Amino acid sequence: MRAFKTIFTIILTAALAISCSSDDKDKTPTYDTENPLAAYYTATGFSTVSNFINSGDYEFGLAFTPTVKGKIKAITLKLPATNPSVRVTIWDYTSKAVLRSETLNVATADVEVKKEISELILDKDKKYLITMNSNDWYKKNKADLTNVTYPITAGNIRIDEYRWISGTAQTFPTNVSSNYNAGDLSFDFQQTE
Repeated sequence: MRAFKTIFTIILTAALAISCSSDDKDKTPTYDTENPLAAYYTATGFSTVSNFINSGDYEFGLAFTPTVKGKIKAITLKLPATNPSVRVTIWDYTSKAVLRSETLNVATADVEVKKEISELILDKDKKYLITMNSNDWYKKNKADLTNVTYPITAGNIRIDEYRWISGTAQTFPTNVSSNYNAGDLSFDFQQTE
């Protein structure tokens, strides 16, 4: 009987070891969600803030390139004034095609809004642009108003430039500025492989 218990214990231990090791092989890694905006502001030194309220309508935002394949899970936005219908657009940078258009409700000034969206898959090393259309924004720049050198790496996102154009139309921005960023617009990104 003792021999049977010993053999049974050895077989059971071996089966569990094989089971656990095959489970480890089948698990796909999970990656943390990241939002590049804070790292972008730290890297640029854009620490001087001015509030612009009812200051003319603009389509503006950041061109970016994921350095890994991933997905956008949410859009984040903070404004110095309320606005129930801020249009946010995610563009294919090269073709200038609209990939996604969302409306965010900024119900409280100076409080970040996060809108969960259906996942938008982003390809590694492909350039995109995220913009908002608003007449309210934060302007952030260096105290000495000097330019920053792009690109700027913020986690798995490379920020390539800041772009803007005046008006309310959903138009791909054609102007580029390197000495400030307008708007606390960003996104939650999660690597997928």
